[in-house]
Amino acid sequence: MRTLLLVFILAGCNPVARISANATAIRNEAGALIDHGNATGDQVVVQGATRIDAAAAAIHGDIPSVQAVTPAWLSTLQWWGIAVAVAGIAFLVWQSGIGTAVRIAIGWLPRRKVAIADLAASTLDPSRPEGDRELVAALRADPEIDAAFKRAKGRKQKGTA
Repeated sequence: MRTLLLVFILAGCNPVARISANATAIRNEAGALIDHGNATGDQVVVQGATRIDAAAAAIHGDIPSVQAVTPAWLSTLQWWGIAVAVAGIAFLVWQSGIGTAVRIAIGWLPRRKVAIADLAASTLDPSRPEGDRELVAALRADPEIDAAFKRAKGRKQKGTA
């Protein structure tokens, strides 16, 4: 968990902003050295701090031409994260029943389910020859319903319905 947090923190760090912040900190330290050198009368410190301040100022001048580049591994990691998130959302939508509700709402029903529904409607019509056995046979074509049917049939035979 800590590694994942570290990756996300590093992903948010902008190297150009870090360069700018470091150059500003160097200029602030150089200014403090200049003040100290002037207070103590040490011109060597003042000249050295002035050169440091000028170099840091040059860094600030070069920052607009610096371009932040995301490492390839981090870009790949971001795309994998997006893919996993999309797959997770799709899984949750499907498993929660929302996916089925959306399919019903747009009218996208599987052919096998439509055929079973037609057969069930036919068994309710007394003028049609289809009976309950045909409906049960059609329903048992679904492996999940077949397993549940066998379990229920076994319970009924044992008398523990």
